[in-house]
Amino acid sequence: MLADQFLGHLRVEKGLAENTIQAYSRDLTRFLQFLREKNRSVLDVDRTDLVDYTGFLENQVSLRSTARSLSCLKMFFRFLISEDKMVTNPARLLSSPKLPQRLPHVLSASEVSDLLAQPETNSASGFRDKAMLELLYATGLRVSELINLKMNNLNLEAGFIRTLGKGSKERMVPVGSKAREAIKEYISEGRAQLIAKSKSSLKNYSAFVFFNTRGRPLTRQGFWKIIKAYGLKAGIRKKITPHSLRHSFASHLLEHGADLRAVQIMLGHADISTTQIYTHVTRERLKQIHQKYHPRP
Repeated sequence: MLADQFLGHLRVEKGLAENTIQAYSRDLTRFLQFLREKNRSVLDVDRTDLVDYTGFLENQVSLRSTARSLSCLKMFFRFLISEDKMVTNPARLLSSPKLPQRLPHVLSASEVSDLLAQPETNSASGFRDKAMLELLYATGLRVSELINLKMNNLNLEAGFIRTLGKGSKERMVPVGSKAREAIKEYISEGRAQLIAKSKSSLKNYSAFVFFNTRGRPLTRQGFWKIIKAYGLKAGIRKKITPHSLRHSFASHLLEHGADLRAVQIMLGHADISTTQIYTHVTRERLKQIHQKYHPRP
């Protein structure tokens, strides 16, 4: 099936993240269903079909989902052309909707401190949670990078971790002393206890760093529940997501004068324009401080 071949191409040759591939798979499934209802074949698609589909998407899903779906289709038809399945690319002139710039949710330094203080290190999961939160704020890792960390990715004595980011691009990220100490405590006090709860006699997952209470590698959904619970416990009213500490890491570095290029490297952004959004966050923060404390705001 052409869709399966395309997804395999993205996974093997493009090295896209599994979450991205799953999203594109859903996008293609929706598109193919649309074509079936019109009695149209993928290889017969023309620009009119894609314009109709764009209108369909705009009435069914968000602007951001529409933009991603159209991006997926552009890649899909380029793939079909490269595989000699089609001669003319119907998506060549297809335009995507312009998305409004969405500023990331950033916690203040005091809110981060409150959040990191919540895990109680009197249990295996408490040691784990403390290590994860400290590590995220110390490094700006994506949650997918955090949950996929292996023991051989850690070089705590040298103060670095090695991670695979988007597109399977490897990078080295420095880790501060507090995060290193939290990880060492988790490894010595909690990790083995969590692994022992696995029902698998083969312990296939023992290379991973972080585990859930059933002895299996932690998932994105599992981490979401953890950080959301600690946010509520800390009394933080802002929206907290799995990426809140990544966003705060970048914004706080820039607030304190870090070089934009260095922050880009640590975050693993391919394009520095992606990192530049945090400069807008910093400016917004300065405006808030000015309005709050200046006698004539």
